[in-house]
This record gives sequence, C-alpha cells and structure tokens, in this order.
Amino acid sequence: MRTYNVAVVGATGLVGNEMIRILEERNFPVNQITCLASERSRGKTLYFRGAEYPVEVLGEKSFKRIDIGLFSAGGSVSEKYAPVAAREGCVVIDNTSAFRMDPDCPLVVPEVNPEAIALYTKKGIIANPNCSTIQMVVALKPIYDAVGIRRIVVSTYQAVSGTGTKAVEELIQQTTALFNMKEAKVQVYPHRIAFNCLPQIDVFLENGYTKEEMKMVNETKKIMNDPSIAVTATTVRVPVLYGHSESVNIETKKKISAREVRELLSRAPGVKVVDNPASKEYPLAIDAAGRDETFVGRIREDESIPQGINMWIVSDNIRKGAALNAIQIAEILMRDYLR
Repeated sequence: MRTYNVAVVGATGLVGNEMIRILEERNFPVNQITCLASERSRGKTLYFRGAEYPVEVLGEKSFKRIDIGLFSAGGSVSEKYAPVAAREGCVVIDNTSAFRMDPDCPLVVPEVNPEAIALYTKKGIIANPNCSTIQMVVALKPIYDAVGIRRIVVSTYQAVSGTGTKAVEELIQQTTALFNMKEAKVQVYPHRIAFNCLPQIDVFLENGYTKEEMKMVNETKKIMNDPSIAVTATTVRVPVLYGHSESVNIETKKKISAREVRELLSRAPGVKVVDNPASKEYPLAIDAAGRDETFVGRIREDESIPQGINMWIVSDNIRKGAALNAIQIAEILMRDYLR
C-alpha cells in the first residue's frame, strides 16, 4: 500500500491534536507526519505512533513533498497557506470557513456527498463544513433521499470546545470561581458562559443572524446540492465542554412517519438512533463525547403541519464535527483519487 506524507496545520490545537490521534487510531498510511503551528508553539513536541515529533513553525516552505495537508489553524491562516500548499502539489483538507462557499472547492461530508471530492482538482483544496452543519446533514440526508425536504428549522446548543482551548479553560475557571463564591472572569465570550446560555456564536450580520447561523444555512444548501431547501437557524453557546446538540424540525415533500424515520436512520451510515423516551433514553452530549457516530433521538411527528418531523441530534463537535470528517475525506481521496 502506498503511504503519504501528511502535514497537520494547527497541530497543537484541540482539532489538530484530535486529527493526529485519529490518524493513528484508523491506521492511516502515513509515511511521514509534519506537525505545524505558529511561533507560539515553537519548542513543543507531539506524539504519533509512539514517536516524538517537534512542532515546526508554519511557513512558505512547509509543504515541499507533502501529499495531504490537514488544516485547522483559523481562516486567515488557511487563506494564506492553503494555496501555497496546493501549488506544491499537496491536497488541502481545510477545516476553516475560508473556502467553504468557494464554488471551485468541494464542501464534503463523506456520508452525504463523497462524489464531490472529485472536484478537488480545480484548486487542490477540499473544505470541511462547520461542525454543527456536519452532524445535521448526516442525519437528514437519508430522509432527503427518501422523501425530500422542503424546509429545515434548527436551533443548536453548542459546546465551548467549538471555540477552542481557551474557551474550555474559561468555562472550567468560571465554574470553579462561582462555586468558591468568587468573581467569574469573562475573556473569551462577551458574557459569562458558566451557568448561562449565549444566543450568539460569531459576529452578527446585517440581516440580524450571526455568521454561524448563516454558515448552517448556506453550507446545507451546498452540501445537499439543493438551493431550494429553505433553512433557518438559531445557534446558541451552552456551558458544555464537548458535544453539540441540535433541535431540528423539517418539513418533508412527502409524508413520512416517525417510525419510518427511525427505521431509515437505523440503517444510515454514521448514525446511531437512541430513541426510547419511555426509558428516558435519548442522545446526550456527555455520551457522544469521544464517539464517531452522530446520535439521533426524540424523533416525532410535528403535529402542527401535515408533513413535519422533529428530532434531536448530538455529535462530538471536535471529532465528527471536525477532525474525523477531515480524515474520512482523506481516506476517500487516498482510495479513489491519489495514485
């Protein structure tokens, strides 16, 4: 089997660390791994397959002889260095929002639109969708294929790890401070996150929605390759460390029962149905943490419209919502396109 030289950009961050871990777990055929980060990480080391690797400072010459670049270091970094990597012949799988809506860059969720990977040759860049979008479309694609979807209304309950290490630390520090009757310091978010919910993720746009909400709207249409789907979103940050949760309401084109949805999703790739209300069994963020699957439960018919379904979707935002999705893309790329 051919092996590949892989670079992880943003290797010291939450997603970069998870990418390295998953490459090892899934026995990805890595010949040589290169860990790249900013100047702040100079001197750090990371482990892969029992060996220690120094973190190198990202630069213009970092991608010579690199076959696959896994990027997760922020949009501005990707905008600058992803084209540099692509010019060196490296296929970039980018976890930021920099190229998601670029018509020449495929936006891919392997369980939903793996065929789109073929378009990577236009720019040498494949975009990884937003974490909250990924888990939603994984659960909705089987329903879309079966009966069509006219409209999606989604409200998210997103973990602080989606913001990064500093946000995780802040939630822990604020919680500890409050339990000890001390002031909770606010630095990462505009308001205290401990014991609170913030109905703002990213900046507000002119239409009154946040950037995160419009990501879900636009990315869903692109991934499903159907601009006619009506999508509206409200995204909320909650005091949870790992695992995004979503309340999703869909209006289908043809009638489908809750029982039929359960049966359909029980056979869907990447989905695990947890839906037994009588025993208080439904997806929980704490159970999804560290897992590959997207969990779906609370499946019920919307009694306010003839063809509506409600469901609750939960997934590990760092794993399936970022790192795993990128490596699943790399696995298909390796298997079907790279020779």
